[in-house]
Amino acid sequence: MLNIITNEVPIDEDLKTRIEFICDYNNVKATIINGSIRRVEKTNINYVEPNKIIIKDRTFLAFNHSKNIFIENLQKCIKISELQDYIKNL
Repeated sequence: MLNIITNEVPIDEDLKTRIEFICDYNNVKATIINGSIRRVEKTNINYVEPNKIIIKDRTFLAFNHSKNIFIENLQKCIKISELQDYIKNL
């Protein structure tokens, strides 16, 4: 039987501050959900779940200490500095 251990990883304060600043500048509200690390016990299998940021019903994924943010899934990414322009166009 597989035993999966989940540990929550809080969002980095610097990343959180940048996202909140961008959202305040654009007069939108962001909902931030912390990511997690899931580990299968007695194996070397790990899964890192990214932090989720929900803005205007659109989900963005962000990893701690990364300069990129992903839109909806891990296929399309933009730099965090481009997030302001992206939110304006929503």
